[in-house]
Amino acid sequence: MDWTVKAGKLSPQKLRGLIFERLHQRRHDVLLRPGIGEDSAIIDFGEDVCVISTDPITGATYRLGWLAVHISCNDIAANGAEPVGVQVALLLPEGTTDDFIGEIMADLDAACAELGIEVLGGHTEVTSVVREPLVVATALGRAPKERYVTSSGSRPGDVIYVTKGVGFEGTGILATDHHETLVAKVEPSVLERARRFLDQISVVSEALAAARSGASAMHDITEGGFYGALWEILSASCLGCQVEIADVPVLPETKDICDALELDPLGLISSGSLVITAPSDAPIVEAVARVGVKAYPVGMVTNGTRELIFPDGKRQELPEPMEDEFWRFLARGYLEK
Repeated sequence: MDWTVKAGKLSPQKLRGLIFERLHQRRHDVLLRPGIGEDSAIIDFGEDVCVISTDPITGATYRLGWLAVHISCNDIAANGAEPVGVQVALLLPEGTTDDFIGEIMADLDAACAELGIEVLGGHTEVTSVVREPLVVATALGRAPKERYVTSSGSRPGDVIYVTKGVGFEGTGILATDHHETLVAKVEPSVLERARRFLDQISVVSEALAAARSGASAMHDITEGGFYGALWEILSASCLGCQVEIADVPVLPETKDICDALELDPLGLISSGSLVITAPSDAPIVEAVARVGVKAYPVGMVTNGTRELIFPDGKRQELPEPMEDEFWRFLARGYLEK
């Protein structure tokens, strides 16, 4: 029997059954291939490796080109790779104006300038198949063969870190694209600060700093939020954890917006933040501080179960990734219309 699926990423079960189990071809020079928790492919190019990752931009309408570049480059940086360029596919609805296309391209170019990379090509098409602009970016990067990082590299005893604060991207998108919903519930100054979160959505500098300083595994916190990224990195390593929920950083602007909308910030899309695991003697906090980013220790990788420890002492098993809080908010708004 066929089942329909909710908006958002496919569940781990569907990824395994519908996607990964149907891929059978193998090459000896592919060092990392598709799997739960792995967002990139890694290919042997001799002394270096080539790292490749693809991401679409959905659910946002502001600075689409800029977001596409940074979010795809975040994935390869989480593998310790320095971005070189991006290929971009633009699928645009009928009625799209020249000005709007020019705006997307200007944003793409501005993001590339920030990262020191190029647009390497792609595809542009106006089509009746899409109702909203769809931007899909494929980032390419390189890393020394002896220093690339995967999501499966965690080891028992590693410290788990979170950078910046959870719910980072979702906070910025909600404050920008859903300002009218929030303006009666949240102070304008809070919304203005939250909008600026999108300016800090790149994790390239801190990811490369962490890779050079001994990170065993990294995962940028995208759809599914902190819970999803933590589950994926632990599943890739087949390990457990003990995480103190009170130590997970939630910035004041995120808390205010999530409280107003009754959302859980730890389940909110969060490009701009990283989960890092590293041996206890690796100087992760100091390394990312040198590039202007804070890293917060929130727990430890274990051989046991995946435990979330709450301030009242309650313990709960980390659930498999569920619907992102952002998609839940959008669905609720649709149903209320």
